[in-house]
Amino acid sequence: MGFKTDTIAAISTAMTNSGIGIVRLSGEDAFSIIDKIYKGKSPKLLSEQKSHTIHYGYIMDGEQTIDEVLVLLMRGPHSYTGEDTVEIDCHGGVFVTRKILETVIKYGARPAEPGEFSKRAFLNGRMDLSQAEAVIDIISSKNDYALQSSVNQLKGSVHNKIKEIREVILYHTAFIESALDDPEHISVDGYGDSLLGVVKDLQQKIQCLLDTADDGRIIKEGIKTVIVGKPNAGKSSLMNVLVGEEKAIVTEIAGTTRDVLEENIQLQGVSLNIMDTAGIRDTSDIVEKIGVDKAKENAEKADLIIYVVDASRPLDENDHEIIEMIRDKKAVILLNKSDLSTVVDKKALETLITKPMIDISAKEETGIHELESTLKEMFYHGDISFNDEVYITNIRHKTALADALSSLKKVEESIENQMPEDFFTIDLMDAYESLGSITGETIGEDLVNEIFSKFCMGK
Repeated sequence: MGFKTDTIAAISTAMTNSGIGIVRLSGEDAFSIIDKIYKGKSPKLLSEQKSHTIHYGYIMDGEQTIDEVLVLLMRGPHSYTGEDTVEIDCHGGVFVTRKILETVIKYGARPAEPGEFSKRAFLNGRMDLSQAEAVIDIISSKNDYALQSSVNQLKGSVHNKIKEIREVILYHTAFIESALDDPEHISVDGYGDSLLGVVKDLQQKIQCLLDTADDGRIIKEGIKTVIVGKPNAGKSSLMNVLVGEEKAIVTEIAGTTRDVLEENIQLQGVSLNIMDTAGIRDTSDIVEKIGVDKAKENAEKADLIIYVVDASRPLDENDHEIIEMIRDKKAVILLNKSDLSTVVDKKALETLITKPMIDISAKEETGIHELESTLKEMFYHGDISFNDEVYITNIRHKTALADALSSLKKVEESIENQMPEDFFTIDLMDAYESLGSITGETIGEDLVNEIFSKFCMGK
């Protein structure tokens, strides 16, 4: 894989006026470049200073003073990239930060490509690919659980699991290959029987990881949530309460909501990608009918359906249609307008469908806390601990695990069909390669470039 050692530079903070800005340099000339543009009280060059020290001074372009700064020095390999690295902490104005970057480039650095600092960390062995991907997940995390999961992966949770499985596969592959090369001294008689138990154990471990993928997707991306109900049941009012502001138009006129309104909200650390949809009913209005069809279509794809029932009105055929629509879906039923006289009997409704039911009043904002607790319990079964559990949150990792599992199942079939041992090694190595793509040990340069191109410029 091609690797550049020239010195790169980029702004590593957001491009907006702020308290501080950071310009980062990494590469073989990082120290010589900072020597040319830094002026401090000490006549000693920064390249002569100790690693992991901070120095106060000024960034200069010839005789022109650009800004008052703090400069952090980190010598490789004990830096994020594994190379000599310099970080310049300057005042956080957009113009001054850009001016410092331009000066750094003028004196020998080149602009970094997106994700190039993390790419160099990966290529220098400072982290594997799963850990590098966790970096961008940390940056883009939308809730507490996503952040905790990403930090856990950065610490090596996925890396350690994959390494453990690959070591077992490599050991047995090497044994079979050695036996085939030296049959006089190493026998494989009956080895298939012992290998079968190992393969089944590995399959179980991979399947356990795959089983976390749905929860992992929800942790990372949020719960795709659709609010459904009849017109005027209080769906839009509920949406406004959950969002915390008047996002949806609320009127007494049935059928006001005709299109899908989407928002991302946080409830007790859980992300909901929530959609308010048109009220479900038979209608001759063409535009409203399109909205109803969209509501049904989104409900079909949802991770969670919140069915809002107007408890002050009797159930009708539209309610029964919604009940059938959500029967096999993960759903919670909200009996809204509990501040009014209710005519919907909760026990009677429970005979029609078994789902969590909560009395709420969107108008009075009561019952919302119970809804939050119920949703958290439905999806995460209480508090999540990331100390031991590994969640697969990356679709690339999920695909690689599925490929590895498929290869191990082929090994199992070969053993059961009493095929020659060299058939075992072919599929064992396929599984080994698939798992290696997760950590980056068996991956092509094009895919590496594609992954890191999704990073921000200064990371």
